[in-house]
Amino acid sequence: MKHTMKNHKEMEEQKLIDGVIRHDRHSQRMLYERFAPLMLSVCFRYVNDYEVAKDLLQDGFVKVFNSIATYQGAGSFEGWVRKVFSNLCLEYLRKNDVLRDSLVLEDPSVLFEPDYSMIERLSADELMEIIAELPTGFRTVFNMYAIEGYSHKEIADSLGITESTSRSQFTRARQYLQKKLLELGSDGKE
Repeated sequence: MKHTMKNHKEMEEQKLIDGVIRHDRHSQRMLYERFAPLMLSVCFRYVNDYEVAKDLLQDGFVKVFNSIATYQGAGSFEGWVRKVFSNLCLEYLRKNDVLRDSLVLEDPSVLFEPDYSMIERLSADELMEIIAELPTGFRTVFNMYAIEGYSHKEIADSLGITESTSRSQFTRARQYLQKKLLELGSDGKE
């Protein structure tokens, strides 16, 4: 039964993809409605500016519609769409040189362990709000490494930085987040 359901879902998805390839407006609208909320959150996570994220959302769907024929079926379609949007956001950040003020930490200080009970008490929205407060360079690398699963080499190649800069940005992002968590803990927030 699960196998049949999966095949049905894949067939529906392929029908939608085929419609978008044919420039069918109804299929384009359905694809947009299906992925817009998720992709807006991806865009916002990278740029932390709602208006810019909305602009990137529109640009991203134009890219998806124009390049959907290149989707080979390897991996999930949602993953392919997310990759298009992630790449678009990274391109935007590169053009705006978000890491120009980034410094390489040759010998980052030893990180203290976060209070995981504090993290568990936070909602996903509260945690995303704390991540959104990160400086742009830190947030970009943190999103790519911790959330999207890129390696430091892939991040370096994508952003035109060194691997050590990527690692230091991630380390600094973690330090910032840990400091924020400690502040929340000391405020007695439960």
